[in-house]
Amino acid sequence: MDVARDGHTSDPAPSRTASRNALTSDPARAAALFDQSVAIMARLRAPDGCPWDREQSFDSIRKYTLEETYEVFDAIERRDWPHLAEELGDLMLQVLFYAEMAANEGHFTIADVLDHLNRKLVRRHPHVFGEEASRAAGNLAEVDAKVAGSAAAVLRNWDEIKAAEKKTTANAKEAADRTPSRLDGVQRAMPALAEAAKLGSKAAKAGFDWSTWRDLLPKLAEETAELEVEAASTDPARKPAVEAELGDLLFTVVNLGRHLNVDAEMALRGCNARFRQRFREMELASSRPLEELSADELEALWAAAKRKLAAEAVSEAQPEVRK
Repeated sequence: MDVARDGHTSDPAPSRTASRNALTSDPARAAALFDQSVAIMARLRAPDGCPWDREQSFDSIRKYTLEETYEVFDAIERRDWPHLAEELGDLMLQVLFYAEMAANEGHFTIADVLDHLNRKLVRRHPHVFGEEASRAAGNLAEVDAKVAGSAAAVLRNWDEIKAAEKKTTANAKEAADRTPSRLDGVQRAMPALAEAAKLGSKAAKAGFDWSTWRDLLPKLAEETAELEVEAASTDPARKPAVEAELGDLLFTVVNLGRHLNVDAEMALRGCNARFRQRFREMELASSRPLEELSADELEALWAAAKRKLAAEAVSEAQPEVRK
C-alpha cells in the first residue's frame, strides 16, 4: 500500500489471495457501501428522519455499544462467521451514530474519525509504510523500523510509539487541566465491574479500604436502604438519584468480591449461566406456558429446577463407580 507524504494512504493495490479459499477484498465496493451507510445515518438523524434516532444522545446509546461489543465476542467464540459479519455491522452502526451526533453538535465528523484511524495505523507501522510516512503521521518515538519479520519487534515499536503519543497527550492535559491522581492509572476503557475492582484496589494502597469483608456487610445494608428511599419516589426527575444509589450498591458488592478474592465479572457470568439453566428447566418442566402460572407456581418450579440441577451437578462431580 502506497502512502502519501502527509501520512494518508493512497488507493491500495488489489489484495493478494492468502489461501485458496480466501475472499478477495473489493475496496471500491466497500467504499461505496460505507458512503451509503454514512448517508443513511445522516438521513435518520435529519429533521424529517426517524423520531427515535433523533432523540438519542451519547449517554442514551452508550449501553448499546457495550451490548454490541459483547455480541461480537460471542459470535467470535462460537465461530459463527455469518453472525459475526452482522454483529460487526451493528458495532459499526454505533460508530456512525456517535459521529453523526458529534457532527450535529459541531464537534467532529466521520471523516475526522477515519483520518485519526488512518494516521494512527501509518505512524505505528513504520516497518510497513516507512519511517518518513510514520513521522509525517505524527510518530515522535525513535524506533528501529527494520523488524526483520519479528512480531515481537513490531509489538515493541508499537508500544514505544503509543507511549510517546500518551506522554504528549498527558503533558498537554496536565498543563491545562489538573493535578494528577493516583487513580489515573485505572483506565475508564474497561467493563464497569473490572474498573470498580481496580479503583478499590488502588484506593486500598492509600489505606482507604474496609478492614475485612465482614465490614462491607453493614455497608451493603446502608446502600440498600438508601436505594430503597430513592426508588420509592414516583417523581421521574429522581431517576438519576436512583441510578446513583444503585451504582453505589454495585460498587460495594464489587469490593466485597475483591475482599473475598472473587472476580465480580466472573461471578456474575456464572450466575447468568445458572439462571439460564434454571429458567430453561422451568420451561421444560411446566405443562403450561409460564405466563399462565401464578407467582407461587413459578416459585415452586424455580425451586424444583434448582434442586434438580444441583443434584445433577453433584452426580457429575462424583467419580464413576466401576462395576
